[in-house]
Amino acid sequence: MLTNSTIVLDFETTGLRCDEGDRVTEVAALRVCGNRVVERFESLVNCRMRIPAYISKFTGITQSMVDAAPEAASVFRDLLAFIGPDPVVAHNAGFDQGFLDAECRRHGLVHQVPDFLCSVQLTRRLFPDLKSHALGCLASRLGIPFAPGAHRAAVDASVTANILFRVSDILRSRFDLARVDFQSLRQFLYTQDDMPVASAA
Repeated sequence: MLTNSTIVLDFETTGLRCDEGDRVTEVAALRVCGNRVVERFESLVNCRMRIPAYISKFTGITQSMVDAAPEAASVFRDLLAFIGPDPVVAHNAGFDQGFLDAECRRHGLVHQVPDFLCSVQLTRRLFPDLKSHALGCLASRLGIPFAPGAHRAAVDASVTANILFRVSDILRSRFDLARVDFQSLRQFLYTQDDMPVASAA
């Protein structure tokens, strides 16, 4: 079990490029500890942008939903207060970190997230033979319930959290660790090149 408080973060956005003006439309942040979610933060975001039709079709988030949502500055202020000093895990963490940084700059906010860890990189390290490390593929391989095509922040964050729990359990049992915390995950990912890899089977 993951023994320290960690945030699992997911954003839905108007597109893939925060550096070209794409914005966040929905956020979900789950505080996890042990093998369970202990606290949740979820909100749609009024990004003051038109959502492309293909994005609405992909996520199910409509223009009217976003237009009626809280303003982005308020959502991100509350999100940062929720995250506090905890480290963050996200699936494709560079994407989420980029959007978090961009929204903070836009609204004059400063985040103090001590560390971001990418669950894609973790599962690539742990299961190098898998052809895909997308959420749906990992969930299917690890026996984690997943609704294909959901593409909502809360759903994706929940699946990521369950993958994180499973990865922590595998590391603990396979490598005879007394406990797994965020630093254990980081050490496994970045410094333990000679560590044996586990099988997803």
